Amino acid sequence: MTPPVDTTRSWDITIFGATGFVGRLIAAYLAAHAPPQLRIAVAGRARDKLERLAAELGREVGIVVADVDDAAALARMAASTRVVLTTVGPYVQFGEPVVRACVEQGADYLDLTGEPAYVDRIIDLHHEAARARGVLVLPCCGFDSIPTDLGVLWTTRALPRDRPLAIAGYMEGRGGFSGGTLASALGVLASPAPRRKSRASGPVARKRPAIHFQRELGRWALPLPTIDPQIARRSARLRGDYGPEFSYAHFVALPWLWQVPLALAGAGALIGAAKIGPVRRLLTRMNPPGSGPAPEVRARSWFKVTFVGRAGSDAPVIAEVSGGDPGYDETAKMAGETALCLVLQRDMFKETGGVSTTAAACGELLIARLQAAGMGFTVR
Repeated sequence: MTPPVDTTRSWDITIFGATGFVGRLIAAYLAAHAPPQLRIAVAGRARDKLERLAAELGREVGIVVADVDDAAALARMAASTRVVLTTVGPYVQFGEPVVRACVEQGADYLDLTGEPAYVDRIIDLHHEAARARGVLVLPCCGFDSIPTDLGVLWTTRALPRDRPLAIAGYMEGRGGFSGGTLASALGVLASPAPRRKSRASGPVARKRPAIHFQRELGRWALPLPTIDPQIARRSARLRGDYGPEFSYAHFVALPWLWQVPLALAGAGALIGAAKIGPVRRLLTRMNPPGSGPAPEVRARSWFKVTFVGRAGSDAPVIAEVSGGDPGYDETAKMAGETALCLVLQRDMFKETGGVSTTAAACGELLIARLQAAGMGFTVR
């Protein structure tokens, strides 16, 4: 597919934070999978690092020097490209100036955040202006929250949508984490709980059992407090085609009962560590931003999200989204394919502006791209 050329802009996709751990993976993915005519740039603070990265990518790419503390540089970056894909986090600290520059300069935006407070903030500050200017702002375009968001959409396609839909997702997998991911997670856990319902949410989820045995899957389930349910419910509200009522709940699935108390203890320890400043700083120093799991660790990593969907009192439908290393290799694929979808198929999108979601904006177009790239979307 040949990308439409915008002669007023130098680049089609600019990867901001390209020299970080996940930024390098995304740059490599796009260098290998983007059409030859598509113009890619790598962006960040240090020109020398960008030049070394560019030399490794095997195709000609542009170099853009920009910093989150330099509003003029961010404006120049956004004005020079059609899409900005930013990996610079934690987003609650560093993301909003990039969104602002994109909205003001007319560039579509996407990121990898999993931070509810950040998504709430950019909805509050930029949704209306982005919608008015036809700029798409797509947060959560990595493992948070594409498997859940598109998995819910995929599941609804196997259900009659003239009745209330209730879907639950059950996450399983194995993988390492990078210093940047750890820093973002500790920041989220250290923050006080929000006092109001997240703006990212749509319809409110019905009450479900907390810890329970899921009979269809043969797994013990614990609530998984990520941003994914908020994004799935926002997609339901924006799309408007998930039945007359919709609910979604999100769990981690464990095969054995004895794993439940271990998981609860581990989660409690991490939350406690995040709230103790010296411990939080020690963990960050031990896993600094820019570090991440080795290729052999990523090669052994995998994920699967199984969705149990019901329409009214009908028998359940079981759907599944699966892939390899969730946090890095597959995140690079998900973010890269979202950026390619924005460049190559933008005129086919359901949503044309505002702070949206991948299911509401890209929908089945992105599912098809990810299937072609090797991610599994099945119904059984």
